[in-house]
Amino acid sequence: MTARVRLALFALAAAVIAGFLIAACTELPPFGTDVHPYGDRAVAAALAHRTANVVSSVNFDIRAFDTLGEESILFGTVLGATLLLRTARDEHRGRPRPERVLPTTRLFGATLLPVTLVVGVYIVAHGQLSPGGGFQGGVVLATALHLAYVAADYRALERVRPLTVLDVADSLAAASFTILGLAGLAAGGAFLENGLPLGTFNQITSGGLVPLLNAAVGIEVGSGLIVLLAHFLDQAVEITEAQHKEQPG
Repeated sequence: MTARVRLALFALAAAVIAGFLIAACTELPPFGTDVHPYGDRAVAAALAHRTANVVSSVNFDIRAFDTLGEESILFGTVLGATLLLRTARDEHRGRPRPERVLPTTRLFGATLLPVTLVVGVYIVAHGQLSPGGGFQGGVVLATALHLAYVAADYRALERVRPLTVLDVADSLAAASFTILGLAGLAAGGAFLENGLPLGTFNQITSGGLVPLLNAAVGIEVGSGLIVLLAHFLDQAVEITEAQHKEQPG
């Protein structure tokens, strides 16, 4: 495909997208008014589905199909980085050198690691009730594990970071979102349609399918970020080892 053909295809696609965007923007309510039709409908739908957190209701119920796309983008990013940063045949990964850590830094990391893990689990589990959810909680969980790097060194992080298990968890969590959507379709409804009991409002078991989708995203985001950072950190270790070997004496 020549550059001129690619430019023509881009211009055609851009014109179509611009047309839809302009048409959509013309139907938006005017700015600065108290008319918010989408917000009013979203709040009513969230309460009807026993979801106290309207944001999670929007992400995992009203526009759950969009959230599936966002989750797939992250999964594709992790997969691409894994393929690009994998150890080649002519590369050798050395062992990371021990690092000196200040006692105050070690105490800081060791104290915050379990606390941050609990906070991350809480944010994921209560995403349908309070601010937070799978995306935010997954980032917190990934951050918590890397506090082992802050408290000790890279070797300590490797010991608490089972990459094989996290790779599998990332894949299964990404697939489970689609499987839950297909379950609604198989039950005679629509894709991602809720078929579970809605429960009691403001209880952790409320929200129907929302808590399960929320948990799937939390596991996928947490596992994916840990695996992604692992490959970048491994590259840094290889570069550091190569620099040490090049230094004389």
